[in-house]
Formats: sequence, structure tokens, C-alpha cells
Amino acid sequence: MRLSQMLFVTLRDDPAEAEIPSHKLLVRGGYIRRVASGIYAYLPLMWRVLQNASQIVREEMNRSGAMECLLPQLQPAELWQESGRWDTYTQAEGIMFALGDRQERQLGLGPTHEEVITTIAKELIRSYRQLPLHLYQIQTKFRDEIRPRFGLMRGREFIMKDGYSFHRDQESLKETYAVMYETYSRILVRCGLTFRAVEADSGAIGGSGSHEFMVLADAGEDEVLYTEDGQYAANAEKAISQPPPAVPSTTKKSATVETPDATTIADLVACLNCDPSQIIKNVLYRAIYDNGTIVLVLVSIRGDQEINTVKLHNELSRLAPDYGAEKVLALTVADANATDWAAKPIPLGSIGPDLADDYIALNAAISPAFLRLADQTVVDLKHFITGANQAGYHRVGLSWGKACAKPKRVVDIRLAQGGDRACHDPEQTLRSARGIEIGHIFQLGTKYSQALGATYTSEAGEEHPLVMGCYGIGVSRLAQAAVEQNHDKNGIIWPLGIAPYKVIIVIPNLNDESQVAIAHQLYEQLWAAGIDTLLDDRDERAGVKFKDADLIGIPYRIVTGRSLGEGKVEVVERSTGRSQLIPVADVTGEIKSWVSATLDIAHPAYPLELPR
Repeated sequence: MRLSQMLFVTLRDDPAEAEIPSHKLLVRGGYIRRVASGIYAYLPLMWRVLQNASQIVREEMNRSGAMECLLPQLQPAELWQESGRWDTYTQAEGIMFALGDRQERQLGLGPTHEEVITTIAKELIRSYRQLPLHLYQIQTKFRDEIRPRFGLMRGREFIMKDGYSFHRDQESLKETYAVMYETYSRILVRCGLTFRAVEADSGAIGGSGSHEFMVLADAGEDEVLYTEDGQYAANAEKAISQPPPAVPSTTKKSATVETPDATTIADLVACLNCDPSQIIKNVLYRAIYDNGTIVLVLVSIRGDQEINTVKLHNELSRLAPDYGAEKVLALTVADANATDWAAKPIPLGSIGPDLADDYIALNAAISPAFLRLADQTVVDLKHFITGANQAGYHRVGLSWGKACAKPKRVVDIRLAQGGDRACHDPEQTLRSARGIEIGHIFQLGTKYSQALGATYTSEAGEEHPLVMGCYGIGVSRLAQAAVEQNHDKNGIIWPLGIAPYKVIIVIPNLNDESQVAIAHQLYEQLWAAGIDTLLDDRDERAGVKFKDADLIGIPYRIVTGRSLGEGKVEVVERSTGRSQLIPVADVTGEIKSWVSATLDIAHPAYPLELPR
């Protein structure tokens, strides 16, 4: 492609709406253009990147034995209501675009396709002989993000590969799950990305287990915790660890002391000259279940630790049947000025784990007793400090017993942090890194097949629910993550596997006939050799062309400049800045060998040595 004939406009200044380097560079380089909040046009260069990434995904998915299909973007509300996710996606999380047709039927723009694919399986899969079955698609998805940001990282419209597998039992699912783990690793290796596969929370998708594939980058929204021995890696939402030991308390005698204005842990530490690990803090949450029941949740945790709200949400979801419900719709920290559930003013900042249930107003929609949850960090504390259930007062030197009964429900709800000891080996310390979630694989089990009635007939003639797996990878997000991980002060540095073009030929002086002739000769030769090549034949100054070549990040730059007098051209490698003069006759062969060597390394045969 000749740049003079392409829609190619670069910007010298960063766009006002862009916050992270990859977003700035993709807009400046003419790759994407904002149409509305969270909605972007993929311009010609970007579309080539997305096609290259999609092709890698497609090749590896096909290699795994999965079959490609295409599912409808418009989905009837009835399917989502049948699975029980309509209210979650349109109200609780609110990420589905919901609309009505002219006959007033409710529809949703697909953020994901579990309901659709399970319905198809219900109608078409009859026998165990048809299993296992694995289908996937590459398609545009829609999610009504509360705060679209970071360009393609968190948009309202994006390209995604999602796949779904069907099995007769859990063992078969685990086999496919292992293949997908390796397949996703291969995809990211071929795309030239540094990543970690980490244990993850399954979220609204559900299921018994999942892994996220995180591209490591400083601008990542997720925190990854891992050990250097390679034996453990998890999203911070899911991670477990051993907290540091508590500092023993020197206050042995129990007493209630005045603590004016000490409403935070830091205030209390300053007021009582104590260590935060000697404190039990108690946080009050308000949970609303899908049947309308309100439950007040009192969480006790050591003062130097933080509550993991994802773990807390999951625990409350597990307890939903106790309240005649199926799931949690909302979870918020209780409001001190609440009037709908509090019978009297709550002494926030001075709450103890034994706050009396009579603080809860009598209301049919409200559970009459606090749900008391204790993190493991408080179980063995002795002579601790905690609230006295009286504003401005705390108890010191308190131990579990008659004066303050230990909560009966002890669960892991603390947020693991970098520096904690690893559970598998206390000698290992958790390290922290930022990551961008690119892929997520789930062991769904029978969650959707049971809800939608998707079954198969076994050898014995018995009906069983299909066992399912789900596998997603964000193609457009992957492309931007590659830029976030690979750039410098001059612009983008595309990994060779997904670069829009492998080579850009720059003609410094269009008035020099030999420069023009050699540039066109190399352009034709490279294309004939299967090397996608750009020709910068624009009537611009050489400096402008060099800056643009660096900005758009093409892996190799050929300059037909002054060295032509020696029968050579300059070849510059974008990733290293290394420059060398190569005879014109050797250029195509040299570049072809470099490209082949890189892509062959990134496209190995099975088995693949994967990063842990």
C-alpha cells in the first residue's frame, strides 16, 4: 500500500480524552478515531492489526479442534430471563443494552452468548455420541460501561472471540479446559506479548473455576499477585495468602476507653499508641438479594487488613438460599444516615462485632438479625481493641468469650497483598504487577444447561445436563494492550505477528529518480515474497516521514537515501533502533529471513514451553 493513496493522518499532540500511552498513540498514529464515548472507528491501519490478531486466534482455535460459527447479536430477553441473568445484566450490573422492537418484545445487544449457544445445544444435541462439541465465534460485542475509558480497553463496542464447549462430564470439560489454557497461551506468544495466566474470580459468568490471561503493563486495571517460583499466580480479587503475624498486645486488662474523633484505624492507632494488627475493625454492609430481601452484614477483620469485596460478594451469593434468594443484586457500605433499616443511630467508627440486632428496624423486607462474618485474621487474636458500640468509645484488652462472642461464620474475605507470604510455601513472597485482562476461560459446569434445560442422553438412555466450558479473548483489547506493552517516546513498537505491515519504505527525496526507482523495486519484491509492505511516497520532508514511521511502529524501515551511491539502503529495526546498510540485492532475502525467524519462533509445534 502507498501512503499517498491511504487515509493516513497523524497528530503531533496527544488527544485531550486519552489518559494512557496506548490510547494516545493509537489516536495520534491514525489507527482509531473516537465517534462517541466508548465507541471508536477502526481506521485502515488498525483494521489490519485486528485482522492479523483475529487470524492468529482463528488458526489456534481451529488447531484446538473448535469449529467457528456466528451467533446473533440481538438476543431475546426470554433467554436471559430463563437463565436468571436478565436482571443482573440490565439492572444490578447494568451493562446490557436493552431495547424493544415494534411489537414491544424486549431484546438485548449481546455482551456475551451463553444463553444463545445453550439454547442451540438444547435443540440440536441429543446423544452422548455428539460430545464433546466446541464452537466459537469472532464478533462485535456491546456493553454499556458506566465509565468508558482508555480507548479500546474499556469501550461500549468491541471485538471478541468467545467459545463454548459441551461435554458429558467434568472430566471431559477439564481436558478441553487444559487445551484452551495452552491455546490461549499460544495465541499470546504468537502475538508477541508478555503475559501471565492467573487464577481468577468467575464473576457474573459463573462456574467452578477460571483463569485470566493478563498482559503485563503498568497501565493495567488489574493487580496480579504471583510468586517467583512460578507455582502461584492470581488476580488480586481471587488471590489467597498468609498475612503477616499480628503484633502481640501489651494491654492485658479489659477496659472501655474514650477515643474522641477516632473513627478510622489510623485515628485509633494514634489515639491508643497501638499497632493496627491489634485492632478488630467492623464494617457494616447492606446487601440486597434478588427477592428484595435486605440483609445487614457485619464483617470483622484485623485492622491492618482490607476486605476483598469480590470475596464478600461471593460469600453472600453462597448464602442466598438462606434468605430464599438466588443471588445478590447490590452490595454497599451501610449509610450512617440510613432511615429505611436503622431503628436508631448507628455508632459508626465505634462498632464492635457484637453490635446488637435491635439496631435493625422492624420491616418485613429486612432480615431482623445481622449476618456476622469474621475473617480468619481475627480468630486467634487476644487482648485486642475493638469498638464499644458507643460513639467515641472503644474496648481494649478484650478477648473472645462471654463478653464478646466470636462470630460463628469464619471465612476468607481479606484482600491478599504484595509482600504477603504464599500459602503453598511461606518462604515465597507474593509479588505484585499490573495486568490487562485479555482472555478468560471458565469451567461453567451445568449452570446454564440446567437453567435452560439443555440435556443429552447417556449410553444407559438417561438424560443428563450438558457440562459446559466458556472461553473468551478480547481481540480489540489485545491489539491496544500490545501497544501499552510495546512503545517508547517516539511511538508504537508493534510485535511482528500483529503489525499492520512488516516493512515501511521511506523515500527521503522524491526528486531523486534513483531513490524512487529502488523504492518501487523493493516494494514489488517484498510483496512478491509475501512481506506486507508500506511505501511512503508522500510529498513530505524526510524528517516528517521518519517521525511518522516511528509513530506508527512498523517493525522494519528501509530508507533509500544517500547510501544508494554505494548500492546499499539503510534498514532500521524499530524495536531496537539498530541500523545497518544492506546491498539492494540482498534486502528482500535478509528481511524475509528475519521475519520468518521471528514468526517461526512464535509459531512452534506442540508441545509449547509456556510462561508460568
